[in-house]
Amino acid sequence: MPTSKEKLKIAIIAPPWLSLYPGCYYGIEIVVQNLASTLYRMGHHVELFTVGGSKTRVDKIYWYHKEDQYKHIHRPYYETSSIILAHIQYALNIIRNKGYFDIVHDHNSYLGPAVMANAYDLPPVLHTLHEPFTNKIALEKGLPNNKEMFEQFKYIKNLYFNGVSKAQIRPAPKAIKNRIKGVVYNGINLDDYKYSAEKDDYYIFVGSMTQEKGVDVAARICFELGLKLKMAGTIGGDIKSPSALRKQLLKKVRRAREDQFFAFFKQQVQSYLRARQIQYIGSVSGEAKKELYSKAKAFLNPIDRDEPFGMAVVDALASGTPVVTYRRGAMPEIIRHGFNGFLANNYREFKQYVKRSGEIDPENCRKSVEKRFSAEVMADSYINLYRRIIGESKKS
Repeated sequence: MPTSKEKLKIAIIAPPWLSLYPGCYYGIEIVVQNLASTLYRMGHHVELFTVGGSKTRVDKIYWYHKEDQYKHIHRPYYETSSIILAHIQYALNIIRNKGYFDIVHDHNSYLGPAVMANAYDLPPVLHTLHEPFTNKIALEKGLPNNKEMFEQFKYIKNLYFNGVSKAQIRPAPKAIKNRIKGVVYNGINLDDYKYSAEKDDYYIFVGSMTQEKGVDVAARICFELGLKLKMAGTIGGDIKSPSALRKQLLKKVRRAREDQFFAFFKQQVQSYLRARQIQYIGSVSGEAKKELYSKAKAFLNPIDRDEPFGMAVVDALASGTPVVTYRRGAMPEIIRHGFNGFLANNYREFKQYVKRSGEIDPENCRKSVEKRFSAEVMADSYINLYRRIIGESKKS
């Protein structure tokens, strides 16, 4: 087992949906990008399994798919599982052949641990739980109970888990409680963000345009309060710009055949759109994204599920922008009420806190990220966790 001062040899398996590069947009991808590059910068040996086009600075990058597979992500799982399975098996074949890794760190939800649970010829495997465990509300919506899968891991020997928040792992099945080795908060590279204490006259919503993310609630609140709102993100897998939205709205398609995400936006959000007040601005990245975050009065996050973490929330805070959100999931672990944002218990409170967002000092927002959610803090926490797991694996 490596000593506390020895550098580790780490294999990291990212999802196959998007390429990794500094400042990349999506949640899990930016976490893996920040973690892998920071571990490498700390002197550890890091080899990354991702997709073509990735530009993360590590010792070596491998890919089975020559380009990202995001165009398939919204297809039924039985149509896309082969993409993930080929990606994971390719990685495991190389890891076995190399034979020198101290630990494997997997980030592929569900199929990752399912494949690795019985792979006893691997180094110890840490799987980061990025998704929520199914709760009562999700079951009432007709979602499958993913706890059934995790309960079958009760006899595993070489697979370990970590959560990204305390709230996330609280409802974990008893069968894997002893396999969850702690919580490591997601971290960002603060250099990827533009901080500003000066704000323009608009609020933002950034994320997928879904009911779970609460985009309809954000639009309704700003409509009722007469506030300007800029909504950034994708609608389903295809609509990424205002022009694409207009084009889709002009199409005459039977409702039963409409994409479910577009149908939700058309039925629950479109009526609030106003040219100079409530705008859908499409997907943003690079400098435009930095400017959007840094100049906003507040980030509105009326989530309709128990979020395991919330990368967009940390993005806003790093930019000096306060967050107004519901007191659900991991939000109380990220937002300190009255310091870097507000935690609402209901719709009425949410509206009141939106109006009070100017009370929050932008510097407090930035400091809250520097102290708890930086890439360096995350990487240090994972190194400690890796060493602990390697030690336990040797003993068992």
